Amino acid sequence: MKALLVDDERNGREVLRALGEWEQNGITALLEASDGKEALELIAAEQPDIIFTDIKMPRMNGIELMEQLHAADYQGKCILVTGYDDYQFMRKAIQFNSFDYLLKPIDPEAFSKVLEDVTQAIIKEKQSLESEAEVLGDAKRLLQEQQVSALCMGELNDYSILEDILPHEEKIDLTLLSFYHMHQPAPILDNLRYELHRYAIGDVFRFLQEENMYIVLSAADHWLHIENWLRQHLDIPVRLVQKPFYALEEISTAFEHLTVELAEHRYRTIRRLEELESEQRGQDIVAYVQSYYMEDVSLERLSKLFFLSKEHISRKFKQETGMTLSQYVTGCRMKQAKQWLEKTNKTMYDIARLLGYQDEVYFSKLFKKENGLTPTAYRTERGSS
Repeated sequence: MKALLVDDERNGREVLRALGEWEQNGITALLEASDGKEALELIAAEQPDIIFTDIKMPRMNGIELMEQLHAADYQGKCILVTGYDDYQFMRKAIQFNSFDYLLKPIDPEAFSKVLEDVTQAIIKEKQSLESEAEVLGDAKRLLQEQQVSALCMGELNDYSILEDILPHEEKIDLTLLSFYHMHQPAPILDNLRYELHRYAIGDVFRFLQEENMYIVLSAADHWLHIENWLRQHLDIPVRLVQKPFYALEEISTAFEHLTVELAEHRYRTIRRLEELESEQRGQDIVAYVQSYYMEDVSLERLSKLFFLSKEHISRKFKQETGMTLSQYVTGCRMKQAKQWLEKTNKTMYDIARLLGYQDEVYFSKLFKKENGLTPTAYRTERGSS
């Protein structure tokens, strides 16, 4: 907490500073101002929790300061400290929600009591606000879990709910984690939720229609990170099923598919480290090809780069993409060729060479085989002249 002492007399501020058991009452910063104007600037910059202010001061007195703070809905506590025992001042103090009123010369015991009371009041208010925020957070979380459960069950079709929750990715992984009833996975899954929020890659929800089942919605390219986190932190058995979806409207269909897999015992557990490393290496190979498809990306080159046999890479690549390496490279090259044909005036020779083809005629035949049109016809129909 921070406290501010406002008095035009330095001696007055020094007395307050000397009397207060500031640290013992949780005050970590003690600020000073010589009048109300200076105090307002400090309050705006430092946001003190407690203000002890004299009344009679030049430029802006203590009552005017409290009036300004009251109008600005200041949330801290103000205590008037004055040598004037005047009912009009006390009435104004009450009007502007002064926490207390101290008369000079200040009695040390009275000051200590006021300081203790005001700090305890602030602590209780903060605890109350935190408790209210926690209750509101729990209520909001329960509503989200109800909505996501209903979406998965096909009982709700307001998909805008997911737009506010999910990362903006083309493909989302829907993963169900099912635990045995005697286990208590909630604390671990709460930590996983924090991890996903920290990297903005997804969220975790209880499936409210079934005990100990959790729904994980995450950006598809990040599942290995999530599973590795689970491998390190989860020490109880789990049944895992997973399916990607590309449109929010597909979530109920994907969920139904996964519940059937669980019912038929077609699930898996968290993979071992070596399996996860193998999976990561497979994704790394695909990522490399996506970046360097215009260069030599033969099995032999990949084998040297990733220290795996050509046979293993071929098998892994087909597993990851559903295509052979040559089919995937050709697809990437043709996609790039179409962009250049549509948006640039590059010649067929230049496009062929840039894509790694030495022969313009071969490129043209390959393009027609993939797209049903020659590059020239495609440009005439879709692109620039």
